[in-house]
Amino acid sequence: MVGGVYVYNLEPVPVSGRRRFNIISAEYEAEQGKAMYAQVMQQFGSKILPSYSKEHRMVQKVLNRLIPHSGLENEKWEVHVINDDMKNAFVIPGGKVFVFRGILDICQGEDGLAAVLGHEIAHNVAHHSAERMSQSFIGLAVVTIGSFLVGVDPGIGRLMNELAFTLPGSRSQEQEADYIGLLMMAESCYDPNAAIGLWSRMEQEEKGAPPQFLSTHPSSHNRLEKIRGWLPEAEVKSQAGDCQGVGTYMNDFKSTAGFSR
Repeated sequence: MVGGVYVYNLEPVPVSGRRRFNIISAEYEAEQGKAMYAQVMQQFGSKILPSYSKEHRMVQKVLNRLIPHSGLENEKWEVHVINDDMKNAFVIPGGKVFVFRGILDICQGEDGLAAVLGHEIAHNVAHHSAERMSQSFIGLAVVTIGSFLVGVDPGIGRLMNELAFTLPGSRSQEQEADYIGLLMMAESCYDPNAAIGLWSRMEQEEKGAPPQFLSTHPSSHNRLEKIRGWLPEAEVKSQAGDCQGVGTYMNDFKSTAGFSR
């Protein structure tokens, strides 16, 4: 019975083709996104830079090039740049983009920013939020049944579930977002090699990070190795479009608009 429900709700992830369990609808995921958006705005709303700021315009311009290659053109996309040194960015289901000013220094330009935004948008492309919610139902059932049948302490059961399923699952999602985002930035005529530079700089920033098996994110070193392996495929994506002309135009644009960093 349980196995049948699991198999029935298996589906392929867009772009990567990985099969995963998901019982959360896109509509419910979007509703949860609205609640998340309200929470983030309550916390950071007073620190959001105005739309005429250089940082906001830079993020908006990169986003505008990525979205047509995301498959999510119908989302209500909205950029928020938070005036904070934190080196982070995320995209909430529904198209709400949040970029902390501090990560722009790590990006070192639009190609690096495209690697960051491509990765974060990719989480929405793959509906990772819905997948995590679905996994939480499985984890709760496993812990409950295990506690009942073998007398395992619920707290220990939750920890075992976290180490065995949740953390590796989250790392696979991060890896998948790297892959989807890399192809997206390449299709958008950004240099996919910029992702190598970005994560190399992030590796320097993450000194003292927890071991990979205790983290929801793969280490930047492992991330770099994967991205290097995907670069030939990303280059094919770049060559399939008219990226040479776009690159020349954008370089001229950046020099006149003052966006080069």
